[in-house]
Amino acid sequence: MGCLFSRFSGSEPLTESPKIQPKQYSWDKREKLNVQDFIIENVKDETVGRKPGTVNGQQFIIRNCENCDIYIFDHIATVTVDDCINCRIFLGPIRTSVFIRDCKQCKFVVACQQFRTRDCQKMDVFLCCVTQPIIESSTGVRLGCFQYFYPELESQFRSAGLSIFNNSWSIVHDFTPVPGENNYNLLPLEAKVEDYVPIPTTEQFSEMQIDLDPTKSVIPQSLGPKRKTSDECCLIVFFNDGGSHDRALAFIEAVRALQVDCDLIQTKEVDMGPEDSQRVFGSESYDLVVRQGPVIGLEYSGKDCIKHCQECVVNLTTGTTGLVFVSQSPALATQQVENFYNFAEMQMAV
Repeated sequence: MGCLFSRFSGSEPLTESPKIQPKQYSWDKREKLNVQDFIIENVKDETVGRKPGTVNGQQFIIRNCENCDIYIFDHIATVTVDDCINCRIFLGPIRTSVFIRDCKQCKFVVACQQFRTRDCQKMDVFLCCVTQPIIESSTGVRLGCFQYFYPELESQFRSAGLSIFNNSWSIVHDFTPVPGENNYNLLPLEAKVEDYVPIPTTEQFSEMQIDLDPTKSVIPQSLGPKRKTSDECCLIVFFNDGGSHDRALAFIEAVRALQVDCDLIQTKEVDMGPEDSQRVFGSESYDLVVRQGPVIGLEYSGKDCIKHCQECVVNLTTGTTGLVFVSQSPALATQQVENFYNFAEMQMAV
Protein backbone atom coordinates (compact mmCIF):
# COMPACT_ATOMS: atom_id res chain seq x y z
CA MET A 1 0.00 0.00 0.00
CA GLY A 2 1.45 3.33 -0.95
CA CYS A 3 2.13 6.31 1.45
CA LEU A 4 0.82 9.86 1.17
CA PHE A 5 3.36 12.62 1.71
CA SER A 6 2.78 16.29 2.43
CA ARG A 7 4.42 18.69 0.02
CA PHE A 8 6.26 20.02 3.12
CA SER A 9 8.52 17.49 4.69
CA GLY A 10 8.95 17.37 8.42
CA SER A 11 12.52 18.59 8.08
CA GLU A 12 11.45 21.92 6.51
CA PRO A 13 10.44 24.52 9.14
CA LEU A 14 7.29 26.53 8.58
CA THR A 15 7.88 30.32 8.27
CA GLU A 16 5.45 32.99 9.45
CA SER A 17 4.23 35.72 7.15
CA PRO A 18 5.99 39.04 7.84
CA LYS A 19 3.99 41.34 10.15
CA ILE A 20 2.57 44.44 8.48
CA GLN A 21 3.48 47.54 10.50
CA PRO A 22 0.55 49.94 11.01
CA LYS A 23 0.88 53.27 9.27
CA GLN A 24 1.90 56.23 11.39
CA TYR A 25 0.21 59.56 10.93
CA SER A 26 1.28 63.00 12.13
CA TRP A 27 -1.50 63.10 14.72
CA ASP A 28 -0.24 59.84 16.25
CA LYS A 29 2.98 61.60 17.24
CA ARG A 30 1.25 64.20 19.38
CA GLU A 31 1.59 63.89 23.13
CA LYS A 32 -1.38 62.08 24.60
CA LEU A 33 -3.43 64.24 26.98
CA ASN A 34 -4.50 63.03 30.38
CA VAL A 35 -8.15 64.00 30.75
CA GLN A 36 -7.77 64.20 34.53
CA ASP A 37 -5.34 67.10 34.10
CA PHE A 38 -8.32 69.19 32.98
CA ILE A 39 -10.78 68.24 35.73
CA ILE A 40 -11.03 69.43 39.33
CA GLU A 41 -13.71 67.56 41.25
CA ASN A 42 -14.75 66.39 44.71
CA VAL A 43 -12.34 68.72 46.49
CA LYS A 44 -13.10 70.26 49.88
CA ASP A 45 -11.29 72.90 51.96
CA GLU A 46 -8.27 73.12 49.62
CA THR A 47 -6.46 75.54 47.32
CA VAL A 48 -5.98 73.95 43.89
CA GLY A 49 -5.56 74.93 40.26
CA ARG A 50 -3.32 75.16 37.22
CA LYS A 51 -0.37 77.43 36.43
CA PRO A 52 0.26 79.27 33.12
CA GLY A 53 1.17 76.89 30.28
CA THR A 54 -0.54 73.82 31.76
CA VAL A 55 -3.98 74.07 30.13
CA ASN A 56 -3.11 75.67 26.78
CA GLY A 57 -6.60 76.06 25.36
CA GLN A 58 -8.11 72.72 26.42
CA GLN A 59 -11.63 72.50 27.84
CA PHE A 60 -11.90 72.35 31.63
CA ILE A 61 -14.38 70.92 34.16
CA ILE A 62 -14.88 71.92 37.79
CA ARG A 63 -17.51 70.06 39.81
CA ASN A 64 -18.61 69.02 43.27
CA CYS A 65 -16.19 71.24 45.17
CA GLU A 66 -16.85 72.88 48.54
CA ASN A 67 -15.10 75.73 50.36
CA CYS A 68 -12.19 75.76 47.90
CA ASP A 69 -9.97 78.37 46.27
CA ILE A 70 -9.56 77.34 42.62
CA TYR A 71 -7.29 79.13 40.13
CA ILE A 72 -6.89 78.36 36.42
CA PHE A 73 -4.14 80.77 35.34
CA ASP A 74 -4.21 79.89 31.64
CA HIS A 75 -6.34 80.29 28.52
CA ILE A 76 -9.09 77.70 28.10
CA ALA A 77 -11.41 76.50 25.32
CA THR A 78 -14.60 76.18 27.37
CA VAL A 79 -15.42 75.67 31.06
CA THR A 80 -18.27 74.06 33.00
CA VAL A 81 -18.63 74.61 36.75
CA ASP A 82 -21.23 72.39 38.41
CA ASP A 83 -22.50 71.81 41.96
CA CYS A 84 -19.95 73.91 43.81
CA ILE A 85 -20.61 75.51 47.21
CA ASN A 86 -18.80 78.44 48.83
CA CYS A 87 -15.87 78.40 46.38
CA ARG A 88 -13.67 81.21 45.11
CA ILE A 89 -12.69 80.65 41.49
CA PHE A 90 -10.42 82.45 39.01
CA LEU A 91 -10.76 81.43 35.34
CA GLY A 92 -8.28 82.72 32.75
CA PRO A 93 -9.44 83.83 29.27
CA ILE A 94 -12.01 81.41 27.81
CA ARG A 95 -12.24 81.26 24.01
CA THR A 96 -15.93 80.31 23.97
CA SER A 97 -18.32 79.75 26.88
CA VAL A 98 -18.36 79.28 30.62
CA PHE A 99 -21.42 77.47 32.01
CA ILE A 100 -22.01 77.74 35.78
CA ARG A 101 -24.78 75.46 37.05
CA ASP A 102 -26.27 74.56 40.42
CA CYS A 103 -23.69 76.55 42.40
CA LYS A 104 -24.27 78.38 45.69
CA GLN A 105 -22.42 81.19 47.45
CA CYS A 106 -19.50 81.18 45.01
CA LYS A 107 -17.31 84.08 43.87
CA PHE A 108 -15.65 84.29 40.46
CA VAL A 109 -13.19 86.25 38.36
CA VAL A 110 -13.93 85.29 34.74
CA ALA A 111 -13.04 86.42 31.18
CA CYS A 112 -14.93 84.74 28.33
CA GLN A 113 -16.77 84.99 25.03
CA GLN A 114 -20.10 83.93 26.56
CA PHE A 115 -21.17 83.73 30.21
CA ARG A 116 -24.17 81.64 31.32
CA THR A 117 -25.54 80.60 34.72
CA ARG A 118 -28.39 78.26 35.55
CA ASP A 119 -29.94 77.39 38.91
CA CYS A 120 -27.36 79.35 40.90
CA GLN A 121 -27.75 81.29 44.14
CA LYS A 122 -25.74 84.16 45.63
CA MET A 123 -22.89 84.57 43.17
CA ASP A 124 -20.45 87.48 42.93
CA VAL A 125 -18.62 87.76 39.59
CA PHE A 126 -15.90 90.11 38.33
CA LEU A 127 -16.53 89.63 34.63
CA CYS A 128 -15.17 90.37 31.18
CA CYS A 129 -17.61 89.05 28.58
CA VAL A 130 -17.76 89.74 24.84
CA THR A 131 -21.51 89.11 24.55
CA GLN A 132 -24.38 89.81 26.93
CA PRO A 133 -24.02 87.78 30.16
CA ILE A 134 -26.98 85.42 30.52
CA ILE A 135 -28.53 84.22 33.77
CA GLU A 136 -31.32 81.66 34.01
CA SER A 137 -33.23 80.45 37.08
CA SER A 138 -30.61 82.19 39.21
CA THR A 139 -30.93 84.64 42.12
CA GLY A 140 -28.62 86.93 44.07
CA VAL A 141 -26.14 87.36 41.19
CA ARG A 142 -23.91 90.45 41.49
CA LEU A 143 -21.54 91.57 38.73
CA GLY A 144 -18.50 93.83 38.54
CA CYS A 145 -15.89 94.66 35.92
CA PHE A 146 -13.02 92.18 35.55
CA GLN A 147 -9.86 93.48 37.25
CA TYR A 148 -6.67 91.40 37.23
CA PHE A 149 -3.04 91.38 36.20
CA TYR A 150 -0.21 88.90 35.96
CA PRO A 151 2.53 88.99 33.27
CA GLU A 152 1.13 86.17 31.12
CA LEU A 153 -2.49 87.36 31.13
CA GLU A 154 -2.46 89.71 28.13
CA SER A 155 -0.94 87.09 25.83
CA GLN A 156 -3.49 84.57 27.13
CA PHE A 157 -6.27 86.93 26.01
CA ARG A 158 -4.72 86.95 22.53
CA SER A 159 -4.40 83.14 22.52
CA ALA A 160 -8.08 82.88 23.43
CA GLY A 161 -9.02 85.28 20.63
CA LEU A 162 -10.49 87.85 23.05
CA SER A 163 -10.03 91.62 22.76
CA ILE A 164 -9.38 93.43 26.03
CA PHE A 165 -11.78 96.14 24.81
CA ASN A 166 -14.81 93.90 24.21
CA ASN A 167 -16.47 93.81 27.59
CA SER A 168 -20.26 93.78 28.03
CA TRP A 169 -20.06 92.74 31.70
CA SER A 170 -22.96 94.90 32.93
CA ILE A 171 -25.48 94.40 30.08
CA VAL A 172 -27.20 91.32 31.52
CA HIS A 173 -29.99 89.27 29.96
CA ASP A 174 -32.19 87.44 32.48
CA PHE A 175 -34.04 84.53 30.85
CA THR A 176 -36.31 84.04 33.85
CA PRO A 177 -37.18 87.44 35.35
CA VAL A 178 -39.48 87.59 38.38
CA PRO A 179 -41.99 90.48 38.40
CA GLY A 180 -41.08 93.01 41.08
CA GLU A 181 -37.70 91.39 41.86
CA ASN A 182 -34.12 91.66 40.62
CA ASN A 183 -32.28 88.39 40.12
CA TYR A 184 -29.06 90.31 39.53
CA ASN A 185 -27.41 93.56 40.52
CA LEU A 186 -24.04 95.30 40.22
CA LEU A 187 -21.30 95.02 42.81
CA PRO A 188 -20.46 98.23 44.71
CA LEU A 189 -18.04 100.55 42.90
CA GLU A 190 -15.59 100.21 45.79
CA ALA A 191 -15.60 96.39 45.62
CA LYS A 192 -12.08 94.93 45.53
CA VAL A 193 -11.30 91.64 43.83
CA GLU A 194 -9.06 90.48 46.68
CA ASP A 195 -11.97 90.70 49.12
CA TYR A 196 -13.88 88.16 47.02
CA VAL A 197 -11.24 85.97 45.37
CA PRO A 198 -8.00 86.30 47.37
CA ILE A 199 -4.52 86.03 45.86
CA PRO A 200 -3.30 82.43 46.35
CA THR A 201 -0.56 81.94 48.93
CA THR A 202 0.22 78.25 48.42
CA GLU A 203 3.59 77.00 47.15
CA GLN A 204 2.07 75.97 43.79
CA PHE A 205 1.41 79.62 42.89
CA SER A 206 4.28 81.26 44.76
CA GLU A 207 5.90 82.50 41.52
CA MET A 208 2.74 84.18 40.18
CA GLN A 209 3.25 87.95 39.94
CA ILE A 210 -0.35 89.00 40.58
CA ASP A 211 -1.29 92.68 40.91
CA LEU A 212 -4.85 93.70 41.76
CA ASP A 213 -4.35 97.46 41.47
CA PRO A 214 -7.24 98.49 39.13
CA THR A 215 -4.89 100.82 37.23
CA LYS A 216 -2.70 97.81 36.31
CA SER A 217 -5.56 95.60 35.16
CA VAL A 218 -5.29 94.06 31.68
CA ILE A 219 -8.98 94.96 31.19
CA PRO A 220 -9.80 98.70 31.40
CA GLN A 221 -12.16 99.34 34.31
CA SER A 222 -15.55 100.55 33.05
CA LEU A 223 -18.66 101.59 34.98
CA GLY A 224 -21.27 100.20 32.59
CA PRO A 225 -24.09 102.18 30.89
CA LYS A 226 -26.39 101.96 33.93
CA ARG A 227 -24.01 103.95 36.10
CA LYS A 228 -23.68 107.16 34.12
CA THR A 229 -23.47 110.13 36.49
CA SER A 230 -24.00 112.81 33.84
CA ASP A 231 -26.08 113.47 30.75
CA GLU A 232 -22.95 114.60 28.90
CA CYS A 233 -21.08 111.86 27.05
CA CYS A 234 -18.27 111.61 24.53
CA LEU A 235 -17.30 109.05 21.88
CA ILE A 236 -13.62 108.48 21.09
CA VAL A 237 -12.65 106.08 18.28
CA PHE A 238 -9.10 104.91 17.55
CA PHE A 239 -8.52 103.71 13.99
CA ASN A 240 -6.28 100.75 13.28
CA ASP A 241 -2.76 101.71 12.26
CA GLY A 242 -0.77 99.09 14.18
CA GLY A 243 -0.64 101.20 17.34
CA SER A 244 -4.29 101.76 18.16
CA HIS A 245 -4.29 99.40 21.18
CA ASP A 246 -1.39 101.17 22.86
CA ARG A 247 -2.84 104.57 21.97
CA ALA A 248 -6.25 103.70 23.45
CA LEU A 249 -4.65 102.46 26.68
CA ALA A 250 -2.47 105.57 26.87
CA PHE A 251 -5.57 107.71 26.41
CA ILE A 252 -7.41 105.91 29.25
CA GLU A 253 -4.42 106.48 31.52
CA ALA A 254 -4.20 110.15 30.52
CA VAL A 255 -7.86 110.76 31.36
CA ARG A 256 -7.45 108.95 34.68
CA ALA A 257 -4.46 111.14 35.51
CA LEU A 258 -6.58 114.29 35.11
CA GLN A 259 -8.58 113.27 38.20
CA VAL A 260 -11.70 114.99 36.89
CA ASP A 261 -15.34 113.97 36.58
CA CYS A 262 -14.81 111.87 33.44
CA ASP A 263 -15.70 108.17 33.73
CA LEU A 264 -15.06 105.36 31.25
CA ILE A 265 -18.50 103.83 30.65
CA GLN A 266 -17.87 101.10 28.06
CA THR A 267 -15.42 99.94 25.40
CA LYS A 268 -15.71 98.00 22.14
CA GLU A 269 -13.40 96.79 19.35
CA VAL A 270 -15.21 96.01 16.09
CA ASP A 271 -14.76 95.87 12.32
CA MET A 272 -16.47 98.63 10.35
CA GLY A 273 -17.16 99.18 6.67
CA PRO A 274 -17.55 102.55 4.92
CA GLU A 275 -21.35 102.41 5.15
CA ASP A 276 -21.15 101.66 8.88
CA SER A 277 -18.72 104.54 9.31
CA GLN A 278 -21.06 106.97 7.60
CA ARG A 279 -23.99 105.93 9.81
CA VAL A 280 -21.97 106.30 13.01
CA PHE A 281 -19.97 109.44 12.25
CA GLY A 282 -22.32 111.12 9.78
CA SER A 283 -19.43 111.69 7.39
CA GLU A 284 -17.48 110.00 4.60
CA SER A 285 -14.18 111.27 6.05
CA TYR A 286 -13.40 107.94 7.73
CA ASP A 287 -14.32 105.59 4.87
CA LEU A 288 -10.71 104.73 4.06
CA VAL A 289 -9.30 104.36 7.58
CA VAL A 290 -12.02 101.95 8.74
CA ARG A 291 -10.80 99.54 6.05
CA GLN A 292 -7.46 99.20 7.86
CA GLY A 293 -8.83 96.89 10.56
CA PRO A 294 -10.90 96.87 13.76
CA VAL A 295 -11.59 100.20 15.46
CA ILE A 296 -11.62 100.77 19.22
CA GLY A 297 -14.49 102.86 20.62
CA LEU A 298 -14.58 104.35 24.13
CA GLU A 299 -17.54 106.06 25.77
CA TYR A 300 -16.89 108.59 28.53
CA SER A 301 -19.40 110.43 30.67
CA GLY A 302 -19.18 113.35 33.08
CA LYS A 303 -19.32 117.12 33.36
CA ASP A 304 -17.15 118.70 30.63
CA CYS A 305 -16.01 115.23 29.52
CA ILE A 306 -15.89 116.28 25.84
CA LYS A 307 -13.49 119.09 26.64
CA HIS A 308 -11.28 116.80 28.77
CA CYS A 309 -11.27 114.06 26.11
CA GLN A 310 -10.41 116.53 23.34
CA GLU A 311 -7.45 117.84 25.34
CA CYS A 312 -6.13 114.33 25.94
CA VAL A 313 -6.50 113.41 22.26
CA VAL A 314 -4.56 116.52 21.17
CA ASN A 315 -1.73 115.76 23.61
CA LEU A 316 -1.66 112.11 22.61
CA THR A 317 -1.59 112.62 18.84
CA THR A 318 0.67 115.70 18.57
CA GLY A 319 3.60 114.79 16.35
CA THR A 320 2.07 111.50 15.21
CA THR A 321 0.05 110.37 12.20
CA GLY A 322 -2.49 108.46 14.31
CA LEU A 323 -6.06 109.32 13.41
CA VAL A 324 -8.62 109.57 16.24
CA PHE A 325 -12.28 110.57 16.22
CA VAL A 326 -13.62 112.54 19.19
CA SER A 327 -17.07 114.06 19.69
CA GLN A 328 -17.20 117.82 19.18
CA SER A 329 -20.37 118.78 21.05
CA PRO A 330 -22.85 117.32 23.56
CA ALA A 331 -25.64 117.64 21.01
CA LEU A 332 -23.83 115.33 18.56
CA ALA A 333 -22.15 113.05 21.10
CA THR A 334 -25.29 111.38 22.45
CA GLN A 335 -26.35 110.22 18.98
CA GLN A 336 -22.80 109.18 18.04
CA VAL A 337 -22.48 107.04 21.16
CA GLU A 338 -25.85 105.44 20.51
CA ASN A 339 -25.03 104.80 16.84
CA PHE A 340 -21.63 103.27 17.58
CA TYR A 341 -22.70 100.96 20.40
CA ASN A 342 -25.90 99.84 18.67
CA PHE A 343 -23.76 98.92 15.69
CA ALA A 344 -21.19 97.19 17.92
CA GLU A 345 -23.84 95.13 19.73
CA MET A 346 -25.22 93.93 16.40
CA GLN A 347 -21.71 92.93 15.32
CA MET A 348 -21.16 90.99 18.57
CA ALA A 349 -24.44 89.11 18.07
CA VAL A 350 -23.48 87.90 14.57
